[in-house]
Amino acid sequence: MDPIEFHKKLRGKLSMLAKAKCSDNETLALAYTPGVAKVSEAIARDRKLAYDYTGKWNTIAIITDGTRVLGLGDIGPEAALPVMEGKSVLFKEFGNVNALPICVATKKKEEIEFIARSLVPILGGINLEDIESPKCFELYDELSASLAIPVFHDDQDGTAIVIVAALFNGLGLVEKKFDETKIVILGAGAAGSATSKLINSTSPNANIILCDSDGVLSKARKELEPHKKKLLEFTNKKNISDYSSALDGADIFIGLSGKGKLTIAQVKSMAEDPIILALSNPEPEIKPSELDSVKCIVGTGRSDFHNQVNNVLAFPGIFRGVLSARAPKITQNMKANAAKAIANSIEPTRSKILPFAFEKEVHRKVAIDVALTAIADLNLDIDEDDVPAIIDKDLAEA
Repeated sequence: MDPIEFHKKLRGKLSMLAKAKCSDNETLALAYTPGVAKVSEAIARDRKLAYDYTGKWNTIAIITDGTRVLGLGDIGPEAALPVMEGKSVLFKEFGNVNALPICVATKKKEEIEFIARSLVPILGGINLEDIESPKCFELYDELSASLAIPVFHDDQDGTAIVIVAALFNGLGLVEKKFDETKIVILGAGAAGSATSKLINSTSPNANIILCDSDGVLSKARKELEPHKKKLLEFTNKKNISDYSSALDGADIFIGLSGKGKLTIAQVKSMAEDPIILALSNPEPEIKPSELDSVKCIVGTGRSDFHNQVNNVLAFPGIFRGVLSARAPKITQNMKANAAKAIANSIEPTRSKILPFAFEKEVHRKVAIDVALTAIADLNLDIDEDDVPAIIDKDLAEA
């Protein structure tokens, strides 16, 4: 079916369903007045009871200003709405998480931050989505540091987690270790920055080199934005200054830039049996068909090629885990263990280094491992032995 016809027929991919039935005076009095007053009084005395008596425990907001949507750019909040609705569908389908699309009519960071803070009373978490940089970094840092609910930026964290999962399995197949690899990341925006940070936290000795549209991030470049300067604290330790030298002998290429940014000649300059993740959409940095003559593992962001690297493997399970554990934040350990859970959910092959999104057990495993890591990292008062049953109950609840 044509996408326009599909959306026109549905008139929105979401609807609100009532869990409580109001079929007579008794149920009406329980769901609304006078009975609901008792519940409100209890929550007024102890606001944490909102998690027990309302949908707060399982509700998140997907917040966007529509300034960096997919590969479409700054298309505005109305045009971003079908994308956010689609994201909400995925949250529900794979994590049983209720996600509200919040597309805001402002591009001002302070106003978006105010909106996010104002919604906290009804939310168990926040997912920032499709917001231009550097605003996305600033919002994420400020909100995640100050709110008592978990904040996730899928363009950063979701992408990074699935990339690292792909690398865990890919490196196993080529018999290499993170600590021994040279990794070139082309694209130093939200996804590239977060990927470099997650790789570094997983394997501090990995040789990571980040590049943007102006070349390699190095100390010789004085005009770098603050967030890029910070990345030099753990990347490009040998201070390589040109792209060709960066690729020479590299074990891994991660493309988050644009069509045609990697050539077959450059791939041949890399180490033997490299891993190529050409993730630009809709057209990758290099097409898999161009690599037929080279022994390598290749992945893209597209479903019509082998080894699709797709964020949907990460965000539903991560939010299921943090919401079920009532974790107030998402730590680097939680992200790293989510990547390991994704990787460990299959026996990888060169043409399948990641599970498919519809293999629902992967989302359950991610949720369980994220919840267990949250308990350890954040000292949560939950018995670890109870976690699988809690996750299963929350995945099944209508």
